[in-house]
Amino acid sequence: MSTKNHMRIEFDSKSENESFIRTVIAAFLIGVNPTMEELSDIKTAVSEAVTNCIIHGYEGKEGIIVVEASLIENELTITIQDFGVGITDIGQAMEPLYTSKPEMERSGMGFSFMEAFMDHVYVTSTPGEGTMIKMKKEIGRHAR
Repeated sequence: MSTKNHMRIEFDSKSENESFIRTVIAAFLIGVNPTMEELSDIKTAVSEAVTNCIIHGYEGKEGIIVVEASLIENELTITIQDFGVGITDIGQAMEPLYTSKPEMERSGMGFSFMEAFMDHVYVTSTPGEGTMIKMKKEIGRHAR
């Protein structure tokens, strides 16, 4: 029997909503019984992606962030999308320690954390139209 579940939520690009979406994702995963480490890793990756939308995508202005998550068996896919300024050079943006906002004392490790905590991270972006981050993680992989 195949287990499948999907959710979609959109919210304002306000920093207080970052903790909200972390809680939503944690609740969404309860059915597959993730370990505390898996849950922490996923929540951290989601936080980094949402923070990137707020800080870089909308540059502090208000906008909408859309988060979709799906579970097929034990494979989690999370897509986080903004409709902000976009990324001109994705390769450069994903380099560890690179930040386009050094004046804000950003560490430039957001994408590195996403890649470290998730199995796969894909980024697509169009300048002036926004950015989409798609992350995948198999829950329970290390238990088998």
